[in-house]
Amino acid sequence: MARRPGKSQAAQRARSAAPSRTRKRPTRRKSTAGGFPWFRTFASLFIIGALFVGGWLVSIARDLPDTSGLQAIERTATITFLDQDGALIARRGSAHGHEVTIDNLPPYLVDAVLAVEDRRFYSHPGVDIIGLGRAMVANLRAGRVVQGGSTLTQQLAKNLFLSPERTLRRKVQEMMLAFWLESRFSKDEILELYLNRVYFGGGAYGVEAASLRYFSRPASELGLGEAALLAGLLKAPSRYSPVNDAQRAAARATVVLDLMAQTGRITEAERIEAARTPIRVSRGASSQGAQYFVDWAAEQVRGIAGLDHGDLVVHTTLDVDAQRAAEAAVSGILDDSELASGAGEGALVSLAHDGAVRAMVGGRSYARSQFNRAVLARRQPGSAFKPFVYASAFEAGLSPEDRRNDAPVRIGDWAPQNYNDEYRGEMSLREGFIRSSNSIAVQIAEETGRGHVARLARRLGIESTMRVDRSLALGVFEVTPVELASAYTPFANGGVRAQAYGIARIETPSGDLVFAAPASAAELVLDARTGARMRDLFISNVRQGTGRRAAVSGLTIGGKTGTTNDFRDAWFAGFDGQLVTVVWTGNDDNSPTDRATGGGPPARIFQAFLAAAPRDGLQARVDPVAARIAQLPQTDIEAATLPEPADEAADSSSEDPIGAFLAGLGGRD
Repeated sequence: MARRPGKSQAAQRARSAAPSRTRKRPTRRKSTAGGFPWFRTFASLFIIGALFVGGWLVSIARDLPDTSGLQAIERTATITFLDQDGALIARRGSAHGHEVTIDNLPPYLVDAVLAVEDRRFYSHPGVDIIGLGRAMVANLRAGRVVQGGSTLTQQLAKNLFLSPERTLRRKVQEMMLAFWLESRFSKDEILELYLNRVYFGGGAYGVEAASLRYFSRPASELGLGEAALLAGLLKAPSRYSPVNDAQRAAARATVVLDLMAQTGRITEAERIEAARTPIRVSRGASSQGAQYFVDWAAEQVRGIAGLDHGDLVVHTTLDVDAQRAAEAAVSGILDDSELASGAGEGALVSLAHDGAVRAMVGGRSYARSQFNRAVLARRQPGSAFKPFVYASAFEAGLSPEDRRNDAPVRIGDWAPQNYNDEYRGEMSLREGFIRSSNSIAVQIAEETGRGHVARLARRLGIESTMRVDRSLALGVFEVTPVELASAYTPFANGGVRAQAYGIARIETPSGDLVFAAPASAAELVLDARTGARMRDLFISNVRQGTGRRAAVSGLTIGGKTGTTNDFRDAWFAGFDGQLVTVVWTGNDDNSPTDRATGGGPPARIFQAFLAAAPRDGLQARVDPVAARIAQLPQTDIEAATLPEPADEAADSSSEDPIGAFLAGLGGRD
């Protein structure tokens, strides 16, 4: 008979069965609770991230700039510089033009800006998501930033309130400000703000200032092609400026016209017609190098009108056609490494015979260097100083036909040498000048007296400190190009001293006269006989001497070359019937060139300049010789008149009271 299990056995079976039930329950609870920690972690991270981003955005928002002065443009007094014929050269002071409204602008000007800068301007809320996506794809494909996604509103925000740095923080601030602008202003108001403040290059902010800068007329009068050119500048004002590269600017304007046609803003016929119509940039705007002259003139304006002046119009002596010819001549020679012969920089200044500056080039590129070498660079003139030596000798009684021995010369322990150490024996002073003999120049300076040479140079216009020692004859001291040009004017104009000047008059915008250049004193500083002899020597030097490369077909040119030790400085100083022009080439660090002489780069620049410069309209407004003759007694008129070189032989025997007086000024210090 089977035994019934006892309590102990039942308890054991119950205990053995219990674990199986307890194992199932925890498994179900574990399954339910196992996903919760991941969800909770994700939710926590999301909240933390959101708080972090929110805090970051708040910190960015706290750093947003003050926008209270949005509609106020701080405008300073404007100085407008005009050339001698009234063409605009530059505007200084306030770079902003008068504000314009969209209603006053040609519709195609607004369309051109929108076509190239923000096609969906009227449909996005300040940030264009489509444009941003397109830019991101293009940049990822290129592996670099090739396209931007900023809207016109974002550009306005950046231009008004932010720095140009490319950081994420600045980009977010730009977007915030764009949304703020869109909430604060209408689309038309935002567009007007943009057009009145955006930079168009050339120092012009706003479409009105740009229109006046490049086309010398208000924006309301622009044609379709001109509007396309201005719109094309916005991408890169310096790169597409018609001043820097007219062909590139025209090509960019064509791109804008194509975009306008593609977006239906103009018809195909209008596009073709605009592309065929020549765009004429203002003569003054097309001469970037004129800024050297404007810098020089602006400093004088401040001295004349003071610092608290209002708007001014400055009528200058510059001629923009001559200025462009000068810039092209300098760059054309110095950009050719073979012709430049190791000269990295150059300067040119050209004066009318009364000292009026018609052209001034202070360097190869104003954009790269604003240092005005024509006015500020002090360099040794070398043989370009020899005309003052010969003029003093003629005043003292010598003549061009007197002969001296071109041979080694020694003064104490100083033994100057000729170029290439070449000597040609006995020759006339005329030949010594043409061959630029150092030996003969030193000999006649010692005979005449160094003090006489220095006084004559000072009388004619050399203002720099001269070392009145045995090296004076070779130009071993420093002058500026504009100073040397002033001192050469008496050789060209009949013996009348002329100081370089660039301002003819200053007026208010309403026409009230503020300043007028004083009339020339017409001070005679060189007698007629000496002037005629020097003019003959200058012309002979260009026809058959060291200045042959400066000859210009159809013009009678006179001039003198100059080269300093180790070929550090090279000069050509010369004149024709209208202008006195001085050219310098060398290196800013005073390093030697590749044997560049005055008959090389400077003479070539001189020739290129005069060949391209206008043949009429550059002469002095008032003939300084005629002005001086009007003040002389009738008996002295013949003596003061400059004869032609062919008549020089008759002068040597004629009585010249002025020459006799000046000849008595000689003597050693």
